[in-house]
Amino acid sequence: MNMLGAAAQIQWNVAMILEAKAVEAEKVRNWILNHVHEDCYEDHEKQLTNPLEIHEQLVEVLEGLTKLQNGLCSNLKTLLPSEEESSGGGAMGGLFGGDLDLGDLGK
Repeated sequence: MNMLGAAAQIQWNVAMILEAKAVEAEKVRNWILNHVHEDCYEDHEKQLTNPLEIHEQLVEVLEGLTKLQNGLCSNLKTLLPSEEESSGGGAMGGLFGGDLDLGDLGK
């Protein structure tokens, strides 16, 4: 349970990182729209190069977070019992075994 709690805390922290990045991206977008015009660049190549560098940085951040999530997923898979173990009716078999019907919750 401690490992699941730690994984949940990591997920919360990742969500906070993504939220902060979204706020930062919105601020940058607004600044660019108000201050950067095509007259600021010498040629069309520079006009394309600078935004592409920013996008590459954002893609790197998202790739890093994706790798982090994949690592967390593999760790959680080791915590959860396999289908054979959960069908045996162990201590947590009913919790993760799929016997819970979530379709009736809305009724």
